[in-house]
Amino acid sequence: MGRRNTTQVPYFIFLGLTDSPEVQLVLFLLFLLIYLITVLGNVGMVLVIRLDVQLHTPMYFFLSHLSFLDLTYSTVITPKTLHNLLTSTKYISYMSCFTQMYIFVLLGASECILLSSMAYDRYVAICNPLHYPVVMSKRLCCSFILGSYFVGFMDSTVNVLYMSRLHFCGSNVIRHFFCDPSPILALSCTNTHEVEMMLFIGAGSTLLVSLITISVSYVSILSTILKITSNAGKRKAFSTCASHLLGVTTFHGTLMFAYLKPSKSYSLGKDKVASVFYAIVIPMLNPLIYSLRNKEVKNALIRIMQKDSRKIK
Repeated sequence: MGRRNTTQVPYFIFLGLTDSPEVQLVLFLLFLLIYLITVLGNVGMVLVIRLDVQLHTPMYFFLSHLSFLDLTYSTVITPKTLHNLLTSTKYISYMSCFTQMYIFVLLGASECILLSSMAYDRYVAICNPLHYPVVMSKRLCCSFILGSYFVGFMDSTVNVLYMSRLHFCGSNVIRHFFCDPSPILALSCTNTHEVEMMLFIGAGSTLLVSLITISVSYVSILSTILKITSNAGKRKAFSTCASHLLGVTTFHGTLMFAYLKPSKSYSLGKDKVASVFYAIVIPMLNPLIYSLRNKEVKNALIRIMQKDSRKIK
């Protein structure tokens, strides 16, 4: 019974982003604005893609699932963060903390694989345009989506199973603003080497597979684009990839900075900034990146608005 009592703590307390009430209020207003834009942007993206028949293509099928992941990803973290910024006691129960971590890892890993699926889609569209409708069949697209969620499910299950074996017999103060694996590992009073290795292998494998797929796809895409003689053709090919490449760079860059390193090198300040970026800011940026730089999405939105205005008249 004594060992059991040291295995689980009833709740954790978040250290948060700052102790200053003034800064907390500013952050609350900023994060609230970001979250509202995130919800509006991602829900809007899904609706536009669903409502406009011309966007019923593999590229936008993947993009609608990316918006769903970003919306859910942000919702797992941001509302609790907003609540904590307005309260003096920033606590979360043991089960709620691990549930948040489970969903967070599931969605993050799924997004990694989804982004690599989108890179493969762009590769087929540019390098094998004549075979694109046959290769990127509805069945293959659905398989990619199911595969991305399966990888996320496996990563998060292994993550939480190993994390749940840790013993917490000292401080229960998480030096972070949500239940991220690294600061929770730092609270354990037992040897975390095995758990760290498993988490590193899991996160590293997912990121490595995703980055290899994306890199190989874009090397082939670049090679094909350079062979295009028309400048207009080159610009069109580059424009179809620019949004995705920007999204991949921001998402993978911050994840690699935050997770592909030992817990001993965990830096409270730097990791908090990286976490704010990939957990709160990037879900807002993705719909802006893919809509503002995409004429097809803009035209689809105009068509939907014109159709609605005609119905009103």
